[in-house]
Amino acid sequence: MRILITGITGRIGANLATQLVERGHQLRGLVWPRDPRVENLKKMQIELVKGSLTDPAAVEQAVDGVEAVYHLGAAFQGGGPFTDEEFFEINVRGTFNMLEAVRRVKGIGQFLFASSDALYDKYVPGGMSVPIDEQTLRVPKGAYALTKALGEELCNGYWQGYQVPTTILRFAMVWAADEMLQFPQFYLSKMKEVHPELAALWQGEECAVLLKDQQDRPFKKHIADVRDIVHGCLCALGKERALGETFQLAGPRPFTWDEVSYRLAELRGIPHVEAAVQATPTFYEFNLHKAEEYLGFSPSYDIVRMMVDALNYQRGEDIGVLPHG
Repeated sequence: MRILITGITGRIGANLATQLVERGHQLRGLVWPRDPRVENLKKMQIELVKGSLTDPAAVEQAVDGVEAVYHLGAAFQGGGPFTDEEFFEINVRGTFNMLEAVRRVKGIGQFLFASSDALYDKYVPGGMSVPIDEQTLRVPKGAYALTKALGEELCNGYWQGYQVPTTILRFAMVWAADEMLQFPQFYLSKMKEVHPELAALWQGEECAVLLKDQQDRPFKKHIADVRDIVHGCLCALGKERALGETFQLAGPRPFTWDEVSYRLAELRGIPHVEAAVQATPTFYEFNLHKAEEYLGFSPSYDIVRMMVDALNYQRGEDIGVLPHG
C-alpha cells in the first residue's frame, strides 16, 4: 500500500515508518524543509516531500497517488513554544488542508488522524471515579487541546458530509525509551517546586517520591509506550469497521506511583520517600475496550517493562525503537 505520513520525523512517525516499511508498504513523508531529524530516515526507502501543512500546494503534492494517510504532524505542547495563532494554523488549518486534499484525490481509503487525551479534563478534585472512554466529555483547555478538538470535528464533518474515510486515534501521553526515567513527577527535587508542602522532606539529595492523594492513595496515571501507539496505528490501518470512529489508545494498564518509586530508588541507588499532597491529584485510567474490540488492539508495554527497557536503552542496547528526538 502507498501511504503518506505527516509528522514522519517525530517519535511516533519515525517508528511507525519503520514498521510499515518492514511490512512492505511504500511510504511518503511530508517534512519541514529544515527538519534535522530527516537524517533518521535516510536508511529507509521513503519518498520525502518538502513543505508545510499550511501550504495547500505542498499538501496536495504529498497526498497525490497515495492510498492511506496517517496525519500525525502537529504543533504540540512539548515541541514549542508555539503561539496560539501557530497552534491554529498548523493544527486546524493544516488538518483542513489535508482533508480537502484527500477529498479531492481519488483512491484514498483511509485518513487516520492523531488526536490526544489532552481533550479530557483528567485532573479533577478527588481524581477520576470511573475509567475514561471515547464518550467521556471533552473539556479542551489551552490552545493545543482546543486545536485537537477542532481537528476531530473537522474529521467527523468530512466523514459525515463528504464521506472522507476518517479514523480518529486519541493517544495517551506517549513516552519513548529515552524519556521514561526522566519524568519529573518521580523525583522529589522537581515535585518540591510544585508542591511546597514537600520542601520539608528535602535533605539536599535526590529522592524517588511516592506521591499520594488526600485519601492516602498512590497517584495513578495511564500512559503509553511509543511501541504500543505504533501498534495501535497499525491495527487501525485498513479496518473498514474503523471508518468514522474514534478510538482511545494507551498502554495495557495504568500504573501507580508505588509501582515506580520503590523500583526507581533501587535502580538509581537513591533514597525513597512517601508524601501526600493537598492539591488536585493525578488519578485516572482509560477504558480501551472499543479499540480492543474493533481494531484488535493489544498493548503490551506496562510500566515495569518500560522501566527495564529504559535502563537497557541507556546502556546502549537495541530495544527496537528509535529515540524520541
